Amino acid sequence: MVLGIGIDIIEIRRISKAMDNPVFMDRIYTPGEQEYLRTRKNNPSTAAGYFAAKEAAAKALGTGFGRVKWTEIEIVREENGKPCMKLYGNAKSVMEDMGGETILVSISHSRENAIAEVLIC
Repeated sequence: MVLGIGIDIIEIRRISKAMDNPVFMDRIYTPGEQEYLRTRKNNPSTAAGYFAAKEAAAKALGTGFGRVKWTEIEIVREENGKPCMKLYGNAKSVMEDMGGETILVSISHSRENAIAEVLIC
């Protein structure tokens, strides 16, 4: 059963500009995500996809980014490159309180936009 759903779209150029600011990077992305982005030569499309996925997760959790911090939601990659999501702190607690056991994420982008959808089951 689906307990929560969220979707978000972001303009890649907005994230590209923000990536020059280390404060933005530390506030939004975990150290692991920042490391992965470096291996991708700080590709703004990838960073925008991660940003959209985190927004979608906050919507699926029903909290937005007040009770949940950006860095409590982490995008990781399976060996085959499939994106997955890990939750920490308040984000994890909210999902557990919802009765959620699984979080699914899908990320895509065009030249101009990145989009992500998150389901909590």
